[in-house]
Amino acid sequence: MDIIRFDQPNILVGIRPIERVDEAALFASEVAAFGRAVAKVRRQSGAARIIARTLLGKLGVPPMPILRTQSGVPTWPAGIVGSLAHHDTVAAAAIAEKKIIGALGIDIEPNEPLPDGLIDLVATSREQGMYDLRLLQRRDLFVLKEAVYKACFPICNQILEFQDVEIDINSNIGYVIKANCRFFIELYNSNSIIGLAYQMGSDQR
Repeated sequence: MDIIRFDQPNILVGIRPIERVDEAALFASEVAAFGRAVAKVRRQSGAARIIARTLLGKLGVPPMPILRTQSGVPTWPAGIVGSLAHHDTVAAAAIAEKKIIGALGIDIEPNEPLPDGLIDLVATSREQGMYDLRLLQRRDLFVLKEAVYKACFPICNQILEFQDVEIDINSNIGYVIKANCRFFIELYNSNSIIGLAYQMGSDQR
C-alpha cells in the first residue's frame, strides 16, 4: 500500500493494486452485505477495505467490518469519516477524524482521457468556458465531481448529476449547486488520478 500526501494533512489516503486474493480480506458480515456480487466486485471492495483498515490502525482503531447502508455508503467507526474508491486495477481509501474533517469523499480513475462524447455530460457550460479542451478531455473534473458527490451524499442525502457540481480548480472548491454547499477539493495525478473532496469538522470552523 502506498500513502498519498495531500495538502490537507489531517486526511489519510492510501492506494494499492487490486489482487486476486483481496476477496478473502472481507469479513463474513461484509461478504453477506454484498450478497450475490461477482468476484471482481468483492476483490475491489476487499482491496479498498484493506487500505481503510490499515489507515484506521494508524488512528488506533482495531480491524473491524466496514459495512454499507442501503444506499451503498460505507459505515465507519464512531468519530471517523471515510470514503472508498476503485477502478479496475487500483483501490483507494481516505479517512479522517470527524471532529477535524466533517465530510469526506475520494474517487480514483485511470490516468487516461475521457471516452469520446462525455465532455458535455461531465462539464457544465460554465466549466467549458473556464477550461481549455486539453483539461476537459482529461478525467480531472470527472474524478473531482465523483469525490464531491461521495462527500455530499451522507450529509445532504441528494442524488447528484455531474451538472449539479461545478469545479473551480483555481480556488480548489467544488460547488454543489442544488444543495447550496461547497467542498474543498484536491487532485493527485500519477498512473491514476485521485480526487479528494472534504468539509472541515465542527472543531475547525
